[in-house]
Amino acid sequence: MIADRRVAAVTLTGSTPAGKAVASAAGRALKKTVLELGGSDPYIILRDADLDQAVPACITGRLLNTGQSCIAAKRWVVVDSVYEEFAARVTAAMQDKRFGDPTDESVDLGPMARTDLRDELHDQVRRSIDAGAICLVGGEVPEVPGAFYPATLLADLKPGMPAYDEEMFGPVASLIRVADEAEAIQVANATPFGLGAAVFTRDTDRGEKIARRDLNAGCCFVNDFVRSDPRLPFGGVKESGYGRELGPYGIREFTNVKTVYVR
Repeated sequence: MIADRRVAAVTLTGSTPAGKAVASAAGRALKKTVLELGGSDPYIILRDADLDQAVPACITGRLLNTGQSCIAAKRWVVVDSVYEEFAARVTAAMQDKRFGDPTDESVDLGPMARTDLRDELHDQVRRSIDAGAICLVGGEVPEVPGAFYPATLLADLKPGMPAYDEEMFGPVASLIRVADEAEAIQVANATPFGLGAAVFTRDTDRGEKIARRDLNAGCCFVNDFVRSDPRLPFGGVKESGYGRELGPYGIREFTNVKTVYVR
């Protein structure tokens, strides 16, 4: 289909392997592409963060669509001075989340898209625990029909663990303790992905500087969870893809600049 002469350009929202396959096919046919792929978004919690604001934003950003989102708040990177309080609050919040029939308004999480995806997510959780991670909430496949997985929180994460290095595409949050702001930024950027990122601080000028200058991601938010907006360009860098959707930049991705010179 990509090679068909009637197709002028290609856009894909999907996994990084799918994006590479589509880009290869489009490259052979000299078709322009826009790729919005996977992500492992970091949310940095600085020492002066308003936890009343940060905790619900992190929970919402992680669990929307049962955590099956490229821009979910997958890694919570928390400086040491506020780590214990933040960890206690998010643990309590995650414990309260219920899964079940998504048409039931009292339910927080529906099923995952497929049981094989749920089982793959659980395998990442188990391998992380086997490598030394601590499971604070969830982490077990429920004995009920359907592709359900509970809200899960992992802590004591280190490089080499799936929950530290890989995209966790489901309701699993990774809690990472760092010493200070500098280490938080380093850990946030230590990923092959670069779709979204967020920073929480009462010093909004400082937060904007970090978002603008230091975070290597296509969409950087201050004191809120990452989401797309039709008014704003949306897309990533590194293995999260290239090009932009939405906003004026998104419209222009699929136009050609034409030069007309008249003397």
